[in-house]
Amino acid sequence: MLEAAARGATQRSDSTPKPVAIVDIGSNSVRLVAYQALARALTPIFNEKAMCGLGKGVVTTGRLPDEGVDKAMKALRRYRALCETMGVDDIEVIATAAVRGAKNGDVFLDAARDAIQRDISLLSGRREAELSALGVISAIHEPDGVVGDLGGGSLELIDVHKEALGKGITLPLGGLALMDASRRSMREATRIARKAIADAKPLDQLKGRTFYAVGGTWRSLAKLHMRQRNYALGVMHHYRIQTSEAADFAELVEHIDSEALEDIDFVSAARRPLLAYGAIVLDEIIRRAKPREIVISAAGVREGLLYERLSPAERRVDPLLAATRELEATFARAPGYGDDLIDWTDAYMEKSGIDETDEERRLRHAACLLSDIAWRAHPEYRAQRAMNIVTQGPFVAIDHPGRAFLSLAIVFRHEGLDGVEGLSDLRTLLTTRLFARARILGALMRVAYLLSASMPGVLPRTRLRVCDRAATLTLPAAYADLASERVLNRLKALGKLMGADAQIEIAP
Repeated sequence: MLEAAARGATQRSDSTPKPVAIVDIGSNSVRLVAYQALARALTPIFNEKAMCGLGKGVVTTGRLPDEGVDKAMKALRRYRALCETMGVDDIEVIATAAVRGAKNGDVFLDAARDAIQRDISLLSGRREAELSALGVISAIHEPDGVVGDLGGGSLELIDVHKEALGKGITLPLGGLALMDASRRSMREATRIARKAIADAKPLDQLKGRTFYAVGGTWRSLAKLHMRQRNYALGVMHHYRIQTSEAADFAELVEHIDSEALEDIDFVSAARRPLLAYGAIVLDEIIRRAKPREIVISAAGVREGLLYERLSPAERRVDPLLAATRELEATFARAPGYGDDLIDWTDAYMEKSGIDETDEERRLRHAACLLSDIAWRAHPEYRAQRAMNIVTQGPFVAIDHPGRAFLSLAIVFRHEGLDGVEGLSDLRTLLTTRLFARARILGALMRVAYLLSASMPGVLPRTRLRVCDRAATLTLPAAYADLASERVLNRLKALGKLMGADAQIEIAP
């Protein structure tokens, strides 16, 4: 039923899609993100941040710093001009911990409203936690654990299970706040963090579940970790770190000068002083709650705001399938073929008795929608082009093994079942089972392409099954001329994977 909804439309159907923007006045940065439209699968069209440091010194002075305020006003005036240039009228502006806790916060908000020419919502800590959790729900398939959003001024924690939210809390443990409160003493920062986290109720039920880390400082830590592992993908969203490994890395960052860290150049200079404080908070959460793993979420408050505006029906659409369907509509030679391929492979999986989890099924469906997106490239580069789109695309609701599965399935579709040269790093992200499924799907797509030339309407009139150790492709009499030696050879390649002989039958 959900896929039927996704097939109907990936954008809101009540009007022509219009861009939407969020301006986020945070404790460390002020950011503008504009999206192509309000949709289940968000597509950013512009993203810029200004490192203003509004939260610097608020804990000790109680005031937003003049330099930070000046930088923020310049950024807000620029963002207003940018939105006018892009034709974005739907703009939401939010402010968080630094403004919330400053004596001159009201004065700042008056000036900020004049600069951006929009109303500004000052979020409470609990509201910020809820929106962070909604952002994670919007971008991670069926999350289960605790969301932690670490900003410059505060840390928000909230339990999440699929779409159910717990009661969020806020703690004064943001990087800038912790730096000020501890007077740059790592020992004192650890003491403060440990004391605050000890009483954090959302962490009580985290043991053995996932901690979803939101916020720029934690993303920077993960980027360093990723670089030091020489990791196969450069995508930050859904980067997973096992708890013991995360704890060891956090402890390392706590105790050495950030400038001495390998690959530190990949972290902005403004973010580097906060790395140790982010590491302290993460380490204390791990000590206190013992999560199974740490998962980085690139989605947070901003995405949560937009997800909240969707209708219940729109929220139920799978964002991975919505995004891949949009790519098919944009790049495939004949949009609609992907749905034929989904139905055709559905029937094959069912009739061949291959067991399949729900997650494997949705990945297969996404791969079907992506199967023909590289056709305009030179034949020698189609696999590479498709792989680049998949590995680098702004997909959500998919983990890194899922990306690797999609990439390899598409490579197999173009290059043949041995076409993994140069892809050994991606191969390491997959289980043996998922790798085998990618080969089977690639073999199926190779047969389907020769039968249909990637045109819709053909596959529904054919049938493919494996039964009694025979892979049988049945064509109606009207399609008898589509049978060929090449089709049979590709069918044999599929049969070899299944331990079956191959044959083509023509139905009477």
